[in-house]
Amino acid sequence: MSEPLRCRIPAIATVQADDDTARVTRWDFPPGAETGWHRHGWGYLVVPVTDGTMLLEEPGGAIREASIKAGVSYTRPPGVEHNVVNNGTEPFSFVEIEFKAHPG
Repeated sequence: MSEPLRCRIPAIATVQADDDTARVTRWDFPPGAETGWHRHGWGYLVVPVTDGTMLLEEPGGAIREASIKAGVSYTRPPGVEHNVVNNGTEPFSFVEIEFKAHPG
């Protein structure tokens, strides 16, 4: 038996800057929104704008939660594959800075 289809609203991606060095995107997640499955081709930095709890869907069916705090940044290496979901009842936002000078 296969899993039922899921329909989630897309998170809102607003590109704020994009040049030869970096791409800066603000992501806004209303409750229930997702990025959709994607793989990062460059290393990146995430700067949370608001507090929130992300549900991360990972390859192989793994699911985990990760809390973000406004102003507390973190980095990730190139090649990360996932789907980010707001599984909560409150919206959250972060700014993602992808470093084009460091391809994966």
